[in-house]
Amino acid sequence: MNEYDLLTAICMGIGLSAAAGFRVFLPPFLLSLLMKASMVDINLEGTEYEFFASDISILLLGIASISEFLAFYVPWVDNLLDTIASPAAIIAGGTMTLIVLEGNTDPALQWGLAIIAGGGVSGVIQGTTVVTRAASTFMTAGLGNPVVATGENIATIVLTILALLLPVLAAIVVFYLIFMAVKKYSDRKNKSKPSS
Repeated sequence: MNEYDLLTAICMGIGLSAAAGFRVFLPPFLLSLLMKASMVDINLEGTEYEFFASDISILLLGIASISEFLAFYVPWVDNLLDTIASPAAIIAGGTMTLIVLEGNTDPALQWGLAIIAGGGVSGVIQGTTVVTRAASTFMTAGLGNPVVATGENIATIVLTILALLLPVLAAIVVFYLIFMAVKKYSDRKNKSKPSS
């Protein structure tokens, strides 16, 4: 894998991982579907991830994607799902990064990037969605949560498509989202400090 291909794969992994932070199943579903259709050039034949582009994986991920999208529209169920989605998003982000780096990448680099970039980005995005949904639940008794769910669903679709078609742009968008989340957290923390 040359430097350009490696950079593209890393950016794709970051974009897909961030999308998994919003919704766990859609990014791997679309990735496996495009791999099956040979629209994404990732060869997993003979690897431990070979099953990822199989018909049964695509079917199960498709069903899981639809179920997840709909379940987040049910107030209070969405908060319960966050407890399951948080660790699952980190695993999905790391796994997709492993998959897109599969090939001629050094295993230590592959696993390091999967854990730090893939799992880390998914965890940050998922943590932000948990806080946003909790605030919406508190302020609207859960009635505003479908609006939050719609925003997350749109973000998942857009980020997944960007990651698969324009990976570098996807990574830029992800870094911007993380920067804004950190800035917002920092601003809130500074506002809550008592002035002396």
